[in-house]
Amino acid sequence: MNQRALGTAIAFPLSAQAATRKNAVNRKLRTQAPGRDQSIPPDGPRTVQSNAARRQLFLHYTGISIAVMIAISLQVGCSVKRFTVNTVGDLLASGDSVYERDDDLILVGDALPFSLKLVESLLSQSPQHYGLLLTASRGFVLYSYAYVQFEADRKANDDLDLALELRRRARRLYLRALDYALRALELTHSGFATRLGEDPQQAVHEILPEEAARVVPVLYWSAAALGLAVSVSRHDAALLARLPEVDAMLARALELDEAWNGGTLHEFRVTLAAAGRVHANVDVIRRHYQRALQLSRGGRASLFVAYAEAASIPTQNREEFSELLDKALSIDIDDDPEHRLINSLAQRRARWLKGRIDELFL
Repeated sequence: MNQRALGTAIAFPLSAQAATRKNAVNRKLRTQAPGRDQSIPPDGPRTVQSNAARRQLFLHYTGISIAVMIAISLQVGCSVKRFTVNTVGDLLASGDSVYERDDDLILVGDALPFSLKLVESLLSQSPQHYGLLLTASRGFVLYSYAYVQFEADRKANDDLDLALELRRRARRLYLRALDYALRALELTHSGFATRLGEDPQQAVHEILPEEAARVVPVLYWSAAALGLAVSVSRHDAALLARLPEVDAMLARALELDEAWNGGTLHEFRVTLAAAGRVHANVDVIRRHYQRALQLSRGGRASLFVAYAEAASIPTQNREEFSELLDKALSIDIDDDPEHRLINSLAQRRARWLKGRIDELFL
């Protein structure tokens, strides 16, 4: 049963009775209300003039609400439950989340776990909901990178044991995100995850150009989840061996839509190099940086921070490093409300890196 049919099934038995009662109440108000301006047409604006009339209206609409809830409760079954879950899932998965427009990093960090568990609860009822799978993958990558991995980086010099534990947790969250993204890919490419592990290049080229709009976001979040899991697993040989999967997914996404999301794919090439797990040529990193800069129109603080870590630190270019971080910090996060959170997170990292500049450069 689709959404329109469900709404009709609930509302139709009530409509005739509700209309009759509403008309009766309106007639009573028109005849009883003292001092009513007769110039106001019967179907125009009205004002309830007595407590009795207000009570009658209250009971009228309360009765309708209760009747609707009863009708819903009587009709609940597996199909209706699945429909409800899918409808909520569609709402959660549509567009960017409110989190991405927020600049209160503490508030978002406190709220994200609840949101992620809600998505997982919905997925337990509708495990093949593409939008929920993508939302779960994106959410776990964001939470792990912004609130677990960053904290691990901060603690590395002061409390190595805590930093290692945080990295292990970040790894688990990234792998959970990867699982959701691969499940989304499996909906249209059964067995994709297995084939990706066996022959990454062949697996990703099963994805056709006409699928780009649907598949490129999932390829990106799959590559991001696995690539970042590798970045926090310095002694995990099994994960290091999966870097070809990251390269293959990212390369295929670039082939399908290299301008996707304002240069995000190019930026992630820089981010992987900054994480120290992809030993790319500096010239290659620079080309990805310049293309991402062009596509994003210089509006993403994260790009400047990533390039500072990927290029300036390895070449020990302190002046360039400082200039890039200053550019990141000079961005007005309100100029691009849809990326307010991402820019806020990048600026937080930029401030932290500026405080470590004497450690990072000889």
